[in-house]
Amino acid sequence: MGNADWIAVDWGTSSLRAWGMSAEGAVLWAESAGKGMGGLAPDAFEPAFMDLVGAHLTDDGPIDAVACGMVGARQGWVEAPYRPVPCAPLDPVLTAAPTRDPRLRFRIVSGLSQSDPADVMRGEETQIAGFQSLNPRFDGVICLPGTHSKWVHVSAGEVVSFQTFMTGELFSALATQTVLRHSVQTDGWDGAAFAEAVDDAVSRPEKLAARLFSLRAEGLLSGLPAEAARARLSGLLIGAELAAARPYWLGQNVAIVGASTIARRYAEALAPLGVPATVADGDQMVLKGLVAAQSHAKETHA
Repeated sequence: MGNADWIAVDWGTSSLRAWGMSAEGAVLWAESAGKGMGGLAPDAFEPAFMDLVGAHLTDDGPIDAVACGMVGARQGWVEAPYRPVPCAPLDPVLTAAPTRDPRLRFRIVSGLSQSDPADVMRGEETQIAGFQSLNPRFDGVICLPGTHSKWVHVSAGEVVSFQTFMTGELFSALATQTVLRHSVQTDGWDGAAFAEAVDDAVSRPEKLAARLFSLRAEGLLSGLPAEAARARLSGLLIGAELAAARPYWLGQNVAIVGASTIARRYAEALAPLGVPATVADGDQMVLKGLVAAQSHAKETHA
């Protein structure tokens, strides 16, 4: 088993990552591939996983793999049912995926659901559990920015409610599929333009659509630099999100769990609003959450 006691897996729509773990929760090896759930047929999941980790396995017996993310979606390997909130982020009972290779036992963490307003999450519940494992007394709101940003109210160790915003996906679509693609094609960044746009959108979110087109108009008429336009596009969308999510962050302890760049930008957007935020690395929280899921599962089956 490559010295691993078990395998932690984060399997999303576009990528697959696996870590060989010791019994104490240390990473012994890591593998990744662009074989996300979105590009696989139902019978292709096990072969894709074995292509990635097979070299680390032996014939000593089945090794546990504990996975989170879209691998448990309806279109994934096997559907791991959603658990309605309020509830703890992790269910000690994991969903078993069918496997043919006797060296592997694959199980999936369930996502969470909310009926009113309707909302779902897969993968973020594991990051939340990872954050809670390091901050067991945290009571407040966890923001998980990304393609679909989530604001999650947690209290007494449970997820109470949450709301999802398609901010990252909107940014990608606007930057690549609309007239704004001519204005924002750069890797540069203008921090002052970002801060100004966040303030504008938080104060006047109803003007978002008009502010977006002004990015193109200013580029044509005033030579607005691409780095300023890109930063303003991000700031406008994040600012509109913050305006809508105000009931979550206002007067609350706030933690941001995500990739370093986007987490830092959310922290910068919240700071002028008088909201200091604790920032935690999303990848580290995934691993901590998967360790917690494996531990809970072992206790359940002990």
